[in-house]
This record gives sequence, structure tokens and C-alpha cells, in this order.
Amino acid sequence: MKLSFLGGAGEVTGSCTLVEAGEVRFLVDCGMFQGGHEAWAKNLAALDFDLHRLDFVLLTHAHIDHSGLAPRLAALGYRGPIHVTATTAELLEVMLADSAHLQEKEAEWRSRHSDARRRHVMPPLYSVNQARACLGQLRTIAYETEFRPHPAVTCCFHDAGHILGSAIVEARVRAASATRRLVFSGDLGQAASGLLPAPARIDGADVLLVESTYGNRLHKAPEETQAELVSAVGSTLGRGNVIIPAFAVGRTQAVLYALAELARAGRLPPLRVFIDSPMAEKATLITRRHLERLAPGARELDHWMRGNPGELELRYTHEVEESIALNQIRSGAIIISASGMCDAGRIKHHLRWNLPRSACAVLITGFQAEGTLGRRLVDGARKVRIFNDDIPVRAQIHTIGGLSAHADRDGLLAWLRGFAHAPGRTFVVHGERETAAGFADEVKSRLGWIRVEAPQRGDVHTIA
Repeated sequence: MKLSFLGGAGEVTGSCTLVEAGEVRFLVDCGMFQGGHEAWAKNLAALDFDLHRLDFVLLTHAHIDHSGLAPRLAALGYRGPIHVTATTAELLEVMLADSAHLQEKEAEWRSRHSDARRRHVMPPLYSVNQARACLGQLRTIAYETEFRPHPAVTCCFHDAGHILGSAIVEARVRAASATRRLVFSGDLGQAASGLLPAPARIDGADVLLVESTYGNRLHKAPEETQAELVSAVGSTLGRGNVIIPAFAVGRTQAVLYALAELARAGRLPPLRVFIDSPMAEKATLITRRHLERLAPGARELDHWMRGNPGELELRYTHEVEESIALNQIRSGAIIISASGMCDAGRIKHHLRWNLPRSACAVLITGFQAEGTLGRRLVDGARKVRIFNDDIPVRAQIHTIGGLSAHADRDGLLAWLRGFAHAPGRTFVVHGERETAAGFADEVKSRLGWIRVEAPQRGDVHTIA
């Protein structure tokens, strides 16, 4: 058996692993690289293998860094099934088309603003029509239901507690008269997030791939996170706006529910919240249609929001003109917008107008990959470049780590302790190079596991 780490190894985007065992070949995740000037070239060069020999694809969840190259995979010739949970399929219908739309708009903008002597414009990786066509290849599977995507493979999806529909993938693969149990954690949620159930426990594996996004740090306690939100939001709204870059799926809903909880408790005044992202609106509506998948406390909070609209006035902006009009608001608005790393979408416009104002605040609530605008803000940049303009950073920048949809170091270790025995091989993935390597060392020292390593993109490992 061979594992080829095509992305999401030594980095946090582009998750994609190719599994080859006997006559079967399949992918687990097919994610887009994000952040930095090299991302487009990496996406263009990805999937450089014989796609026609792929038997099937498994996606752990709908986030673009795990699913965003699926339309390109199909456009390049893959015609087989893509297995997902039912809620992931709902979210992908929104997210893949939106990803293509953003690419088309970015390419159009670059074409208009490129120097005539340097007309090399990065084209979209796929079109909206290709993204929609890819949806026809999705095959939905319920949690805790075994299915056989190939005669030599039996799979099961377990709830990962990361976002709606997120899954831990378990695959039993038969090759050369031996069957090996492979487990792919995907992205694991916080056990005490309050929004979703804790990640499902897995008792064992022959081969394990575990994420390490926050493998080198601890999240703040919920009470501390709430205090930070109260301080940042409460001290800003009377004189300026609060801008919150947030991933449309998962983070937007977590931020919304966190604000609602504080408003319900009387710790914040009545709030005026704008969700300025068509995709985030659709994802929020999908979330509110699937309350049975949320933790009990989140279900109760949603009912309170519906019954008390005056305490949290929630508005969705649909048209571009509505989004532009938000930049005329001088104070009292909370604007939640995508993208979560500030590199694309409507958030760039809100940062353009609010970053220069010391009366405003920007709340960073999620992981910011190296090379992204969000990472530069977190690292303390006093000036950033947006739409070819140098923008001074005078707004207050707050990093609210407790709202992360990822388990922290101790949360990951707690999940690993659920294994009855150490896997034969453990690969630490989906973490920046030093973070993944450091977490691999933590697993060895704290759990006593021996064969733990942090592969890099392009590595190929043979499982004896």
C-alpha cells in the first residue's frame, strides 16, 4: 500500500491524499491551496497523476481547503463517484459554485488592472458551470453507515464535530490477502465548542492521519473568550464598527451564536449584525434547517434568537449595492464577511474602509495561513495592500482564538487517547511544518507512540 501526500502536509491547505493498494486507487479530500502568491500555481500543478485510474473520492467536509479542487478534478476528466455526508453535499452546492464565481471575478479584476505589457492573467481553475456539473458526481452517505465504494474497500463516516457534515473517514482496505484499517481524522472540532457535538471516538487503526492545525497551542477557556468578545465589541460599537472576517461555513455560524449568547445574557447591548456573504447566508440557513445536528445548547439559543429579534437584529446583504452601502455606516454595525483569511471576497472592501479608522475593530476568529492578508494583520502589520492601495492599519486588531472550529493541542491528544492501541503508523498532517513536527513529538512523548511522523507535500510512504 502507498500513501501519496499531495497537499495538506506541512501546510494547512490543499488537503489531498492518494491511497493505492493492489488494484484500488482513491483520494481522501481534494482541497484547494489558499494563501500567498504561490497558491494559484500550486493549484494548477495539483492532480498531476492519471485521474482515469481513480476508483472513487472521499471528502471529509465542505471547506474549500478540503473540497475546492473537486470541480477541477472532474473538469480534467475524473468521472467517478465522490462520497460525502448528506449535509456536506448541501454545503458543497453552495460553496463550489461560490468558489468558481470568486475565481471568475478575481480573474476579471486582474485582467482590467494588469499592466498592458504584462498581460499574463491567472485564469479561473474552473468555471461556475464546471462546479455545478461536479455536483452530479456526489454520492451521499449517512453517519455510522458502512458502504463499499469498491469491492476491496469498506468505509464509514463518523461525526468529526468540526462543521456540519464533517466526517472522520474510516476505510478498511483489502490488498494482498491482508486488510488494513485506515483512519483519516479530517478536521476535528473542539469537544466543548457548544455548537456541535464532540468528535466521535475511534478505538483503533493500522494507519492514522491526524490533523494538527492547532497542535502547538491551547485555546482560551470559553469564559475568557466571552470576556474578550464583550470587551472588543462593547468598547467599539458606540464609536465605530466591528469587522469580523469569517469562513462562510462553520465560523460565521459560531460567531453568530457566540454573539447571541452574550446578548441573551445581557452582557452586550442589542446588536445589529450584518452577514455580508451570500454563501454565508445560505450556510447559515442550512445550519438552521439542521438544528438536530447541533449541540442542545445551540438549539436552545437558536430558538431564543427567533423569538427575540430585537436583541439581535440579523440582516443578510444580497446584492453588491447592499454590501457597498455598509461602508457608509460609521458606527454600531457588526459586519461578518468572507473570506476568513481576508484574501478574497467582500471582506476586502470592508477592511479597505474600516482598517484606517482607529474607532473600529477587526476580530480575527480563525486560523490565518502564512502569506494571507489575515496573517499579516495578526502579525502586526501597520500597512497592508488591498486592491493595489496601501491601507494604514489603525483599527484595533483582536485575535479571538477560542471560537476556532479546530481542536487545540490538548483536544487532539484527548481524541488520540481514545485509541486502544497505538496505530502501526501515524502521520501528522494539516499543520504548518514546525507545528506538525512539534505535535508529532508531543504524541511520541505523551502517548508513547513510536511510529509517528510529519510528512511534507510530495512525500510518498509505503505501508508494509
